[in-house]
Amino acid sequence: MPASTESGQSKTDKRPLAGIRVLDMTRVFSGPWGTQILGDLGADVIKIEQPGRGDDQRRLGPPFLADGLDRPTAESSYYLSVNRNKRSVALDIKTPEGQDAIRRLAGQCDVFVENFKAGNLAKYGLDYASIAAINPRIVYCSISGFGQTGPRSGQMGYDTVIQAMCGVMSVTGRPDSEPGGGPLKVGLVLSDMMAGTYAAMAIQAALYARDTRGGTTGQYIDISMFDAQLAAMSHQASHYLVSGEIPGRFGNGAPSVSPSNAFACADGRIVIVAGNDIQFRRLCEVLDLAALADDERYRSNSARVVHRAALQEALEERLRTQTVAYWQETLERANLVAGPINTLAEALADPQASARGIVRHVRHVSGGTVPLVASPMRLSATPLDHYTAPPTCGQHTEEVLAELLGMSAEEIQNNFNRR
Repeated sequence: MPASTESGQSKTDKRPLAGIRVLDMTRVFSGPWGTQILGDLGADVIKIEQPGRGDDQRRLGPPFLADGLDRPTAESSYYLSVNRNKRSVALDIKTPEGQDAIRRLAGQCDVFVENFKAGNLAKYGLDYASIAAINPRIVYCSISGFGQTGPRSGQMGYDTVIQAMCGVMSVTGRPDSEPGGGPLKVGLVLSDMMAGTYAAMAIQAALYARDTRGGTTGQYIDISMFDAQLAAMSHQASHYLVSGEIPGRFGNGAPSVSPSNAFACADGRIVIVAGNDIQFRRLCEVLDLAALADDERYRSNSARVVHRAALQEALEERLRTQTVAYWQETLERANLVAGPINTLAEALADPQASARGIVRHVRHVSGGTVPLVASPMRLSATPLDHYTAPPTCGQHTEEVLAELLGMSAEEIQNNFNRR
């Protein structure tokens, strides 16, 4: 594993968003995922949490992080996955003191991100109009289930529901006609991740526009999980819009490429994709099935798509004679595209993961260490080489309020530490 790393912002921080400050009023997953991206890129992300409770995501366990004495902490793995490179400030938005402090902090920030139910922050004076009146340069991003407009704008959205509504489950899983057939959700909170990723991109675009177009004002960004997931339907949505045909479920196969599937071997399954006719012919040669490449049913990808079931059976008959490891090595040596179906343990143990420094370990305030999956963004001149552990609830309250608002320890104690 790579050596442990722990570093916050400093004058020598070369990350591209160093110097940008983000007020993060998000919780659970979509918002924290987006603000973590900004934090990885160097922004100073100040996470506002409810005193004594914090982000609900902290309690979504087990498992929970172990402290320096191997005792469980209150930090769930779920929370740890999306809250690194942030500072936590505990403020109660229901109190005048908390609202005032948040508005004052917003005056010192470039970005304000929230994922409350549409319109909810207005009653606290923390909506875009109120914040922009204090800081016209603010880039204010709202993330919600269905956006700020439309008949569903007042509804809450959770990932499984969004996946269902946006068609993800209709194209995931085996066909109804097969054993185990039926719609399935993707095993990730895909809709949250898409919304958070689009939010991070939109925020950076808005900052660029603010600072390069000769203007002095920020703008409002409306990100919807529903919109983001529909956009991420990509080629499936295009398939329907172009043809009028509703895409179906193909299990591990691909609707427009064949062979592209999981194939049974002697001891497990391997995924093989032959993306064009040349690759298919080479695959047939390597499998000692050269005659298949000349079969009229398989001469073109279009023909192979029509006859996918028969092709699957013919390839599997040969693949079942050897192990996954044998075929993986054989196909890689022939420069063909194939891979084992790994567990996460196997994926993270792959030599490629080690070579790329995928897993990092950082010290946690509890005395333990937090294993993190590093950002996939590799920038040569502005490397993302700073990782700090996800904070405990309110860990940086005094530090941030003193640094940005000039509050004394006594003032902080009197106004915010009475509960």
